[in-house]
Amino acid sequence: MNIDEVLKKIKRVHFIGIGGSGMTPLAEILISNGYTLTGSDNNPGDNIDKLRSLGAEIVMGQKAENIVELKPELIVYTAAILPDNPELVAAKESGIPCAERAVLFGAISRMYDNCICICGTHGKTTTTAMMSQIMVEAGTDPTLVIGGRLPLIDSHGRAGKSETMVAEACEFKDHFLTLSPDTTVVLNVDDDHMEYFKTMDNMIASYTKFINMTTNIVIYNGDDENTCKAVTNADRPEGKKFITFGLKPENNYSADNITFNRGAFAEFDVLQDGKFLTHVKLGIPGKHNVFNALGVIAAAVENGIRTEDIENYIENFRGAGRRFEVLGEYNGITIADDYAHHPTELTATLSTCMKMGYHAVWAVFQPFTYSRTYMLMDDFAEALKIPDHCVMTKIMGSRERNEWDVHTSQLAEKIPGSVWFNTFDEVVEYVMSHAESGDLIITLGCGDIYKAAKQMVKLYKEQ
Repeated sequence: MNIDEVLKKIKRVHFIGIGGSGMTPLAEILISNGYTLTGSDNNPGDNIDKLRSLGAEIVMGQKAENIVELKPELIVYTAAILPDNPELVAAKESGIPCAERAVLFGAISRMYDNCICICGTHGKTTTTAMMSQIMVEAGTDPTLVIGGRLPLIDSHGRAGKSETMVAEACEFKDHFLTLSPDTTVVLNVDDDHMEYFKTMDNMIASYTKFINMTTNIVIYNGDDENTCKAVTNADRPEGKKFITFGLKPENNYSADNITFNRGAFAEFDVLQDGKFLTHVKLGIPGKHNVFNALGVIAAAVENGIRTEDIENYIENFRGAGRRFEVLGEYNGITIADDYAHHPTELTATLSTCMKMGYHAVWAVFQPFTYSRTYMLMDDFAEALKIPDHCVMTKIMGSRERNEWDVHTSQLAEKIPGSVWFNTFDEVVEYVMSHAESGDLIITLGCGDIYKAAKQMVKLYKEQ
């Protein structure tokens, strides 16, 4: 099936799992392009409400009869849908063209003449959101697909009217290889999704393929060894630009005179080929966000955004949803939530937290997938030794079965003083009974640990 050709011939598209953060912006883009959207989901929410307000017909519950009753001409499903899902089974037996979300995403990326893709193991969502904020505030009217909610638009994406698209490109199962990038920003390449890639060489090879698919500009972290390997292995056709960013002065875009205000918020000069370009202040904490900002600044400049606009709009950016998102302060205790789910991300986030002047930092971590927990257990243990207190939940297996016989208790044995619980209620009760004024409680993980943070907020408010 050629998804691009199918989209030219049909007008009714059905999404299985339409309320997911990755599905909603794609649905919105199709609606804006004149398609009739239907969908199903198991849970109501803001995304469902928004799509209904735009005209989508959405039913609750995923069942086989939806395929017959809604009469779609194309069916799109997420990777999170299990193969035995009755609606997905009926869809594949119906004879109607079916496509995984990543395949549709690729086709949508080809609808725009200037597709800016942000990829990398860590920092994709924050960087895509930062780039999106600059492009929106600069008046370019871009189409956006972001892995987290951007407060500026209160959404994971938007349908713009220009030829520019900003897209978060995820390497999970090589999904980013469905996209058609014109500009690519490569933030870093690290050992994640190894249940799929098996070796770092395989992962680097996938990034090289993505770089080769990029038509105009490749902007990459010149300080990251694996990223540089991926670029070294790439083709360099005439007219294609390769631009580096990083802290080392030999990069095309580098940071100089870095200072950290309030312990964690960076302010620095940006140099372009060794010459002063602009001065920026970041509204998000951590040294890792200096790298993310440099990648964004390079992409913005190369795509024609004025440096004075970059300077103004980058300071306005306060992060994406679930990326060090402060949910409130109660009885002197700050509650925040973060998507960090890999040891490198946990190390960056927790190291930043420890520099922010809190009395004590409580890390509440939900391990996500058995394979990642098993393969990176020692690295997880080292990262989770950073905070003053570590509280964990049982592993959220998501799309996996526990073939590794791995459990949170094994991780807890490697972290002195850590505790773990089976339920969020137990986690919440333990943390709230021990946290004191001046402390930071931060929930961490890419599963549903945010629910524990929201539960604490609700209980503190009631108190």
